[in-house]
Amino acid sequence: MPEQSAAKITVYAALASNLAIAITKFVAAAITGSSAMLSEGVHSLVDTANELLLLYGLRRAAQPADTSHPFGYGRELYFWSFIVALMVLALGAAASIYEGVKHILDPEPMREPLINYVVLGASFVFEGASWWVGLKAFNAARGRQGFIDAFRQSKDPTTFTVLFEDTAALLGLLIAAAGIFAAHELNEPRFDGAASIGIGLVLLVSSLLLARETKGLLIGESAHPRLRDAILRIAGADADVRSANGVLTIQMGANQVLAALSVEFRDELNTTQIEECVNRVEAQIKQAHPEVNVLFVKPQTAETWQSRVKRLPSVPEEVSDTYQ
Repeated sequence: MPEQSAAKITVYAALASNLAIAITKFVAAAITGSSAMLSEGVHSLVDTANELLLLYGLRRAAQPADTSHPFGYGRELYFWSFIVALMVLALGAAASIYEGVKHILDPEPMREPLINYVVLGASFVFEGASWWVGLKAFNAARGRQGFIDAFRQSKDPTTFTVLFEDTAALLGLLIAAAGIFAAHELNEPRFDGAASIGIGLVLLVSSLLLARETKGLLIGESAHPRLRDAILRIAGADADVRSANGVLTIQMGANQVLAALSVEFRDELNTTQIEECVNRVEAQIKQAHPEVNVLFVKPQTAETWQSRVKRLPSVPEEVSDTYQ
């Protein structure tokens, strides 16, 4: 799929950038003794591992459906994206904060600060290039939506995960540069440790936001309301359908949706004609929206559907829209 190819390009670009930067940062940290630079090296190493996990998730999610997983393996990507969010929290944030506290309690004078500045500058260029690739992919997916709405409603975690990682990396580089500069100019190495803690806090916030969004996808979010409206419109346009009452959707993967459609057929139809109508509606929906890989159609009056909806417990407004 074109969407999956674009996602892979974004992840590969981030992987190559982070691997090269991680090696460079660790070398610089060993030479200069900078805590912030060591934290940045850990940060880039964790990001590299994250990209590998995302690629593994993309490959697993692309497996065709089988008897043990009749609706496909799309949620493999959501699972591994959630693991990525936890890794940023457990490894990146924890290691950076620990290293910062250690450096504050036992400060070590910085050596060869010029090396740090060179590495940070080069890292900013590479991270910026990766961030730009991720931003272009995210903008292509979000269309006219705002950034926050697009992030919350996105069903493909690879794009926003890479963009979040790169944004956190750029902020981390700025914090590291400020800490190293203050430690060097003021001859106070504790500023270097404080910068390391700042990097850890940036990673902590990023991981919590990523975990929140990927958890929603993992446990089963509805598809975008636009898809629901399109399904109802196509079904309602069929001559043998009296009314398309409503549809329930669940996102099974980045480009995999399961939909259950409530339809009232015309009274004069026999069983064969109803079956032909269902097949016709299903073919039209899947042609217009290939992401709908499974569609169930339930013959039901509009009154029965409305009665069912009214029995549902109260839910937030953005969720209740799904059931209309």
